[in-house]
Amino acid sequence: MPIRPILRYPHPGLKTVCAPVTAFDSSLAELADYLLATMRAAPGVGITAAHIGVFSRVTVLELDKTDGVRLYVNPEITWLSNETMRHAEGSVSMPGATEEVTRPRAIRLRYQNAEGIVHEEAAEDFHAICIQHEVDQLDGIFWLQRLSRLKRDRLVKKWEKTPT
Repeated sequence: MPIRPILRYPHPGLKTVCAPVTAFDSSLAELADYLLATMRAAPGVGITAAHIGVFSRVTVLELDKTDGVRLYVNPEITWLSNETMRHAEGSVSMPGATEEVTRPRAIRLRYQNAEGIVHEEAAEDFHAICIQHEVDQLDGIFWLQRLSRLKRDRLVKKWEKTPT
């Protein structure tokens, strides 16, 4: 499966709120395949359709090879824990740039699979962090917005000096 070009920060598409998926057909399965191939080539552990300029609520995660690939269509976080954790985050749209972000440690999530069947699951720790990161992207919130202004400005200046 060929990979797709990834939108690079500060592309305005990374601020786009993605539309819900309504057609659960072969084009959705093809999009999921493109996302997986593109994410692996980047490399990354998560990617949204927005990262490749398709503004639909679709994300793919592959946290490790033993856990496998997870496809989330129309994901919605339904609960967030009060307990938080810090974790280094980055983006396939900003390779090499990372910074610690504080997020809720556990979540509950409702989503659909490729056939449109609704599922619910709980996630903790790294898995929960990754889902929150990707759902933010689907909502047009690039991860840098979760940083303090000082950290964000410092990271962006460093990023702008990085050769592409």
